[in-house]
Amino acid sequence: MESLAWMAWTLPTAIFFVLLAATLCVMTWLAIAYPEAERVGILRIPTTRGDRLFISLVLAAVIHLLWIGFAGTDTVATLPVGEGIELSSLWLATVISLVSAAAIFRTV
Repeated sequence: MESLAWMAWTLPTAIFFVLLAATLCVMTWLAIAYPEAERVGILRIPTTRGDRLFISLVLAAVIHLLWIGFAGTDTVATLPVGEGIELSSLWLATVISLVSAAAIFRTV
């Protein structure tokens, strides 16, 4: 496992990859259960669920990078669990990303 020592495998990293894999599994199941039909939204181009997921993921990456660049990753709260779990301000960027993803899936 020394070949993976360069990667900071933390709990948030693991959660991210597990949720990404779960999202891809759900999208695969949806594609099998309910075949995709292209639809035209506010972008005026035909998009599928996969296209909207890709746009959402890219926008989430941009939101998080801009958040880190402008707001930083300061602790906004500490949860009283064990020795205390610090909540980063990046959780606000995550909430913004989820809201934007919901808007993309509804309108694009």
